[in-house]
Amino acid sequence: MTSLLNPNRPPAFCPGCAHERVVATLDRALTELGLTATEVVLVSDIGCSGLFDTFFQTHALHGLHGRALTYATGLKLARPELTVIVTMGDGGLGIGGAHVLSTCRRNIDLTLLVLNNFNYGMTGGQCSATTPREAQVESGFLNRLEAPLDICRVAAAAGAGFAARVSGYDPLLSERMQQAIRHDGFALVDIWGICPGRYGKRNPISPGSINAAMDRLPDLTDTLAANARDEYGRAYREEAAKLVAPAPPALIEARFPPPQGGRREILLLGSAGQRIITAGEILCLAAATAGLHATQKNDYPITVMRGHSVSEVVCSDRPIDYTGIERPNLVVALAQEGVARKAGIFRELGPDTVILKARDVSLPDTSGTILELDFKALGIRSQDRALAALGELADRRLVLTRDMLGAALQLRFSGRLLDAALKQLEAGGNSPAVVG
Repeated sequence: MTSLLNPNRPPAFCPGCAHERVVATLDRALTELGLTATEVVLVSDIGCSGLFDTFFQTHALHGLHGRALTYATGLKLARPELTVIVTMGDGGLGIGGAHVLSTCRRNIDLTLLVLNNFNYGMTGGQCSATTPREAQVESGFLNRLEAPLDICRVAAAAGAGFAARVSGYDPLLSERMQQAIRHDGFALVDIWGICPGRYGKRNPISPGSINAAMDRLPDLTDTLAANARDEYGRAYREEAAKLVAPAPPALIEARFPPPQGGRREILLLGSAGQRIITAGEILCLAAATAGLHATQKNDYPITVMRGHSVSEVVCSDRPIDYTGIERPNLVVALAQEGVARKAGIFRELGPDTVILKARDVSLPDTSGTILELDFKALGIRSQDRALAALGELADRRLVLTRDMLGAALQLRFSGRLLDAALKQLEAGGNSPAVVG
């Protein structure tokens, strides 16, 4: 089989670097497996190992330090027929450790070759995640404070079905690579080698000392056997094939004339649990039933069950290029938390802005035209205020009409939820509790 090496970019490493042996061995492994250049993708990141993709005339992707497995995962899921091989140094291993764990857990059919020379060789010889405690490196005493990472034991504990340690000088290196590539799932090969430019200058290391160090490490056979399971990509496709295809988005027919033309900006201010975001969505759907364009932006804290809830809605008879709201046409103030979140906007409002507020909510000084609704007197619960407010707006033909609102509710809800929403809307609409 013809070599897959790039004749226009021969390997170039420091004299004596183990990486050059790994390049040649990987080429031999690929050709002995009968793989062609178009069937292989090499994914690399930063560091000396990041040069690998340039040395092969295969598909390649070169990315950010430690992130190679994320790109490789996307490639394998999108093109499962390709053989995807990731090369990563012990520097990238430490930086991208979370991605290594995720890939082990998923068991996606990738092969990770860790070119482990115990230091950041490209950037000056600093300690990495695998540097022995007794080593002398360019980052002082730091490596003496940390236990070196045994990536094979970590991978086995995280669920990898194949993990092997092997010296870059071992005659069986090609065989280990081929076993990893043939493995149906995630496979990791921890390849130990010498960095003559940095690490080897201050630390006695040889192929013999590498073999001796490996012999002292525990066997992984039992743990790896317990991790055997279906390959992620195939299992994902099998499960996805069982799902019912989602219905296409509903086509909303323009059936009603809008009560106003032009651009209308609406600010809904409330608190968590008041269904402010849902009210904004209903308002957008109602606009669509009148042939209007609509956008919605929401603001709420990470404490989704406490704090403010704000929805900004824009409705327009023209395409909406800018979705921001600076001087709304309409403000609905249903809770103090939402008002406090947007307190600065009230002093900018003029009498042309209508403010529909709950009677128990206080507003900052404003010149806006205020309407009050006594929700407590109406017996309307806090979580139903937003829908009741939309009903009041519809009755006053502000932004939407009753027909638009009813159609929007039928688009948004069904069954008992729709019945409850229509009943609540009808109950709220029977009261004259709004005052100017």
